[in-house]
Amino acid sequence: MSKSGKRAHLSRVLDSQVHSIQETFQVRLSWYSSLLLSSLVRHRLHSSVPRLRWQMLEHPAGSSLDKVDWSEVTKLGDEVSKQATMAGMLWSGEAPDAKALEENMGAHCNIIHGFVLLCHGSTVGAGPTLHASIHASAKQVVDCSLALLREAVSYEPHDHEKRFTISQLAGTVWEACAALKKTPTTNCTAVGRAITQVAVSVKDVLREMGELKCAASDDLGDGVSNKAVESTSDEEGDLTEADIGDDLSAEEMTIAQLIISVVSDTLTVIKELIRFITGLLKSSNLKISSKESTDSLEKILSYCREMGQEVNELGACVYPPQEISQMKSSANKMQRLVDKMHVEVKSLEGSPDSVYGTFKQLEGSLGNLQHGLGGDLTTEMGRLAVFSARGSARTSLAISLVFASAIIPKSIVK
Repeated sequence: MSKSGKRAHLSRVLDSQVHSIQETFQVRLSWYSSLLLSSLVRHRLHSSVPRLRWQMLEHPAGSSLDKVDWSEVTKLGDEVSKQATMAGMLWSGEAPDAKALEENMGAHCNIIHGFVLLCHGSTVGAGPTLHASIHASAKQVVDCSLALLREAVSYEPHDHEKRFTISQLAGTVWEACAALKKTPTTNCTAVGRAITQVAVSVKDVLREMGELKCAASDDLGDGVSNKAVESTSDEEGDLTEADIGDDLSAEEMTIAQLIISVVSDTLTVIKELIRFITGLLKSSNLKISSKESTDSLEKILSYCREMGQEVNELGACVYPPQEISQMKSSANKMQRLVDKMHVEVKSLEGSPDSVYGTFKQLEGSLGNLQHGLGGDLTTEMGRLAVFSARGSARTSLAISLVFASAIIPKSIVK
């Protein structure tokens, strides 16, 4: 067979393997194939996985399947990494023999099939967030492996640069397999990490707001000198961010300080939720693994993300000209989100008192902001009274905070 014929043959074999792997990712599980998958996973028959039409990793595995421990996935990930090393070794000297490449490719693809099966088996009982993490980790391993194989089979006997490329691609497979050990293995861990990302975003907004400057001092002291500097900058065409007009008036800065308090207290709430969820993970209560608890965790994550979006809105509105109507809207939405979070936290077992404390603190800051923006205190207190009628023990303090903000000087409230 000619060299071009060998390359064409290897490409056809790889295309067939890739098509089979893609079917494993995309096609729907039937009842029969679900039972067969359970048997394959139980007996670890990775080398003889039939090319059935399964929809792996697009949806979590059914509860009727045996859950695969994630340690089994990482072990097979190590085997994928070894196959990548072997592919790299084939290119360490002269151009490899086509037969050796085909054998390596076949072994590599068989292991990938088994790897996908185990990943799917590990998603039994997984909520959307955990499932997405597992899917992303598995897909990275598969994509990097296939990229390596595609490059390896498109070989040229005298292509010396390919050795370097193969080595790089093998490295991406190693990194993807190593990342499996950092993939969350429980719903609590997955949701906690996702909430941490929200906390990072809120912290960024808080840091940016800490850099706000008041324009009240612009006309004091060295006013002539400042005007001279501005004139020079204009003449040179060297405008800076300070020239755009982000400095706040005294009134705008007062509102900005109220928003900073809200954002800071929001960050405190999110951090306390992370601690609370971490505590659930450490508890031995099996209820935390139930579907109801998973649903509550997912709702808390969703509310945290919505809260983060409203924080971004507040951060954008604080710059002049300040958008008071949007601030009021965001404050009202955040108040409703706090109520929803309270319901979901209450449904989970644990020690939520510290979380409730941060909720009350945030409600107080939101009340101060609403008052500072000219909010309707009567309407807000009525809303709190209705919530109290439903049995909330936190209402009296929340009402006191809102009412106090209206009649007590700000310095005393703080």
